[in-house]
Formats: sequence, C-alpha cells, structure tokens
Amino acid sequence: MLCGLAGTDSHHMSDVVELRTHVARSIQGRAASIVQDAAAVYPFAGLEQVATDDRARLADLAFQLLTAAVRDDGLEAGHALISDLARLGAEKHLGVRQLFSAVYLMERSALDELALDESFGVSSEPWAAVTQIIRRASFDVCGAFSEQAGGTAVDDGIVDPLTTLYTRQVFVAALNREIQRSERFGHPFAIILLDVDRLAEINARHGYGAGDRVLERVGIVVRNYFRETDWVARVGEDTYAVLMPETEGVHAERLADRMRVMVQERLQLHDHRSEEQFPVTVSVAVLIAKSVDRRMQATQLLTDAEEALDRAKHAGRNRVERVVVQS
Repeated sequence: MLCGLAGTDSHHMSDVVELRTHVARSIQGRAASIVQDAAAVYPFAGLEQVATDDRARLADLAFQLLTAAVRDDGLEAGHALISDLARLGAEKHLGVRQLFSAVYLMERSALDELALDESFGVSSEPWAAVTQIIRRASFDVCGAFSEQAGGTAVDDGIVDPLTTLYTRQVFVAALNREIQRSERFGHPFAIILLDVDRLAEINARHGYGAGDRVLERVGIVVRNYFRETDWVARVGEDTYAVLMPETEGVHAERLADRMRVMVQERLQLHDHRSEEQFPVTVSVAVLIAKSVDRRMQATQLLTDAEEALDRAKHAGRNRVERVVVQS
C-alpha cells in the first residue's frame, strides 16, 4: 500500500511525485484494457463516423497523452503528441468536441482500471489523490490542445453547464461500456435516477431562477455524495443519473434512500421575494443489474429505470422504487 501524502512540504512533494510515477506505470501496465474499453464506447459518444481502425488509433493517442500528462505533471501546447492529435483531428475531420470526448472517456477508462489496482483502489488512502491526478491530466491535455488551437476547453457536449455534471450523451456511452464490462467479468452494477419533485410548481411560484438554484444544488449534493468512480450526470431537465459499477443491489438501495433523505433534510431554499422557505424532495428509482449479456442496451436500461421513476412519482413522490434486471 502506498503511503499517505501528509508530512512536510518537501516530503509531500516527494510523495506526490512518487504517486504520480506509480500511477503512470500502473496505467501503462493496463494499456491494452484501457485503450480497448475506451474505443468500445466511441461509437456511442459522438464518434460513430470514425472508422474502427481510426477509433483504435484515436484511443491509443488519447492514452499516450493522458499518460504523458500524468507522468510529467502537465503538457505544453507545443508537445509533439498534441500536434499528433491536431493532425489526426484534421485528417479525420474531427471537431474539438469529438477530440475532447475521446480524452474525457479515456480519463474514465483509466480510473475504472486503476480502481482494480490493490495498491490504490477505491478503498485505499491515496485514492482521492489518484483521481485528482488523472482528472487534472485530462484537463491538461484538453487545455494544451485548446491553447495550440486557439480555442477553449469548454464542451457542452461533455459537461452540463448549469450543474457541471456529465451530459446524458456521456452517461449513455459509459453505461454501454459498463454493460460490456459486466458481461465480460460477471460484475453487478446499479443505476440510480433522481427526479426533482414538483419543479414546474417551483418555477411557477418562485421563478425560474429558483428552479435553477434547486437543480444546481441537487447536482452538487449528488456529485459529492457518490464515489469518484461512479458516473454522475444530468440526463433530463430535472433528472440526474448515477452509474455505480460493481455494486450490489442492497448497497445501491441503501445509498439511494440515504440520498433521498439527505436532499429532504438539507435543501430548504429561501425565496427572497416572499421570504418563504420551500422544501425540496426527489423521487428515486434504483435499477439493479445482477447479470447482463451483450444484447442489453443502455437506452433500454434507462427506459426501465425511468418507468420505475414514474411509479415513484405516481405513488406519492419522495420515495424509492426498485427494478431488477437479470439476463
């Protein structure tokens, strides 16, 4: 087990460098799986027009860039690999959004694989620092490319601008890849959907600004509640989704109900015009995938979860409904 990152500044910096080096070596050792997993979801993430061989090439380049950024603690805009990415994008007529999608999905593939590493898995002390290293590296790659291209690193196709959560497009891509992983390794997973109760009434009574505050704050609560390896996204106007890899049903149900209670207890918003306090609640659906096969599709699983969410709404709101999927 790697040591923690506490201590004097010099020791801290030494530990960080050591951890970064170890992370780079670990993802290099898992290169084949990481690249394969990332390339597999490209057709579902806005890269469907890229030929199969080109997807592998793009995934491999995104992997090299991420690894270099981890190892070197960043990338300069003039880095040779950044120039290679720009040339590939021009050659295959890929826009900035599509290239950033490749980088962000590579980030998640790397984190998924690192979560299996015994030296710094999700239950280890250094895991929070590991996720920061990987996420910073992916932003550094996008930032360096943006600087070279004279653009910006903001991509509405990846991140919802109001909540800063992933978009539905990215969530579906991640879910399709999790289905493939679950079919290959036999691991269960779970999906949690949360829908803000009576958002239309909040907007009508307190204004759309109040509704946006609700959506933003619920997004913050959800993002901070779940693990770094879970995918958290805004998948509808007032709906959030969480994908929890390698999660048993009982655990997912418990977390879903705790999340519901937390929102009810913590989100009491204040209307400054009327001085009125108004409560916020969410209805929740938990989809438990005990086993899957390659015939399953992300869109169908989301439909099943949305139907359970409708049942929660019709049963009185502020409650959890459960659905189990097993091939």
